Parts: sequence; C-alpha cells; structure tokens
Amino acid sequence: MTPSSAGWARSGLAWLTGPADGAPDFSRSAVLTRAEDVAEGIAGALGVGVDPVAVLTGRAGLLGLRRQGGVSAGGATRLLQTRDGWCALTLSRPDDVAAVPALVETDAPADDPWSVLPRWAAQRCNAELVERAMLLDLPVAALGETTPAPVRITAAGTCAPGRSVAGLLVADLSSMWAGPLCGAILASAGATVVKVESPSRPDGTRAGDPTFFSWINHGKLSYAVDFDSDAESLRGLLSVADIVIEGSRPAALRRRGLGPGDIGGPPGRIWLRVTGHGADPGRVAFGDDAAVAGGLVGGSAEGPVFCGDAIADPLTGLESARAVADSLRRGGGEVVEVAMAEVAAGYAALPTGGSRSRGEVRAPQPPPRTPPAPDLGSGNADVNALVAQRQSVPC
Repeated sequence: MTPSSAGWARSGLAWLTGPADGAPDFSRSAVLTRAEDVAEGIAGALGVGVDPVAVLTGRAGLLGLRRQGGVSAGGATRLLQTRDGWCALTLSRPDDVAAVPALVETDAPADDPWSVLPRWAAQRCNAELVERAMLLDLPVAALGETTPAPVRITAAGTCAPGRSVAGLLVADLSSMWAGPLCGAILASAGATVVKVESPSRPDGTRAGDPTFFSWINHGKLSYAVDFDSDAESLRGLLSVADIVIEGSRPAALRRRGLGPGDIGGPPGRIWLRVTGHGADPGRVAFGDDAAVAGGLVGGSAEGPVFCGDAIADPLTGLESARAVADSLRRGGGEVVEVAMAEVAAGYAALPTGGSRSRGEVRAPQPPPRTPPAPDLGSGNADVNALVAQRQSVPC
C-alpha cells in the first residue's frame, strides 16, 4: 500500500467509506494527508497537539459506526438518485421527518419516510429537489454543487498583535460538531471556553450519546441563557470575549442585536462564523449532506457512497481552528467565515487514488476517555463573575 492508503486503512476511514456489502474505498486517502498537514499547522501555531485520525473517526469509534454505502454511517442522511444526478437529504430532526409529506406532496409512512423518497426523487431533477427541500428548511444538497472557496475574512475592529490563545476568553455559541470541535481545540490550547446554550433549545448532541458530547465539550464552562429574555447577559459575554464562535444562522443573532456589527469587543476580537453553505448562510446543513455538496464522496458500481462519518463536520472544525490561529497571527479584529460545503469541496479537489488497496482495514477506534462535559448552566455563576471582572478592567 502507498503511505496515504496505509494511513487511510489504519485510521478507520476505509472502514467508513465504500459500499455496505463491498470492499472499502481508498480513493479519498489524500483527505487524511491534508488533515494531518492542517493538524500540524495548528500544533505549530497554538502549541497543542491535535490527532487528525481521532478527530475524523472518533465519533464512529465511540458509536460503533461503519460504512453503509448510500446511507450515511450515522444513518440520518441518504443519497437519492434523480433524473440528472444525485442528491443527499438528511432527516435527523423530528421536524425534518414531519416535513416529508409536504416534500413529496402525499402522505408518507410515519415509521419509514425513506420508503417513498427514492421513487419521488427519481422523477425530479436535482435543482427541483433541492429547491423544494430548501423551502421546507430540510438539509439537502446536490452532489458537487459547491466549488472550493477560501475562508472569508472581513475587517471588524482593531488589531491586537502578539497574542497567544492561552488565557483568551472564547464564547462558543455553536452546536453539534464543527464549531464545538474548534472550541475544544482552543480550550486544549489554554483558552477559557464558554459553551453558550439556550435552556429551551440546548445543543442537540446533548440528547445523543453522552460520551460524544463530553469528548467535544469537556473542559468548557456551560452557560445557559435565553437569547430573547436574557439577551443583555449574552451581550455582556460577547462584549468581553476575545473570540466568538457562531454556528447559528447569522440573521438569528442580528435580529436580536447580537451580531458582530452590533456589539463592540476587546481589541483583536475574532468572530468565527461557521455555516453550512457560505453563499447562503441561512441554509441548514449537516456534515454528510455538506460533504456531498462539496463532492466529497466515494464511488461504487451503483453510484456515489458516503465518505467517512459526517466528514465535513470534523474537517471544518480543523480548518476553523487553523483560521483562528491565522487570524491571531494577523492581530485579529476580523470576522472569519468558514463554510462546511466549501471546506468539503476543497478536500474533494485533492487528487484521488485507486479505489481499492490490499492490507488490513482497521475499524475506527474510540478516542481516549475524557471527563464528563459540564451540566447545562452549571457555569453560569462563574461566567457572570468572569464577565463582571473583565468589564471592570479598562481597555
């Protein structure tokens, strides 16, 4: 095996890529090589070791996932063949499942909405399917619809050159995987990271496997605050944070007066905005459908197959951490925008290799055990005290 395909086999990524009942797919092994380079850059800039294999396959190792071909490893996303190509549709939230009858314009079995979707999709073109699903706020993507794009940088505030991440205050408003992973990397580098959640709508991964939630969120302070009724408390935190990680739709914060243009911050503040689709920041996305949008898939005789486990999520987390490190080097004072589909497209553009390789294929391994993540709101008093202390110190 070549070095890249050997790493792909040992990492567990081969185990996660390919037809469900066929051989593992090695064609995307360059993805791991690139991720290793990004992790090395993060280590050099932030002074913290990042294991790219654990980042890309850790959730699958924790949950015992494996490749399922045209069904994502996690099971919530499927590839659907249309009249002119392929689309990915995700049904991970109760509202997504409830929207299927409206999508297909007929009653769909509540116990198996997927039973009607392949036949319905086969009668439509990609553009029609994507447009209709987007109207219903469903996570959807046409295969390869997104092209690679660099991180978007916008000046916002004054610079503060010469800072290390250690001791900085990070307000992490993101959820699920990509943004929280970036926050976890910053926490391991010595930043104080505050995970911000609404008590009525906490991070959806809290309801899943607790070991995954703890892996991504241990070492952070949990701050539970209602974005509407207690917006002033959140405003106070954002006004003193050195780094803000935002994973919600930008309009959701702007209409509450909580966007980067509404709240001043300390010199050198970095506002990281993680979206699914950069050109359309209001469009919802998850890791598997975002990867399909970027064209980051494997292949088989029957058609495309999913690559890895929600791979756009951890890749975006890595790229976001590197983007923050680069912004710190420039002195900050920036809004940094990273889109999952565009990240996936960049990795999809890497050279592909042979689809098969000989040798042992290892199953994904769980990452080292971590302390439990904090209970929702358990850090409120500490965060309020930290904000008050920072507000009392003149700039």
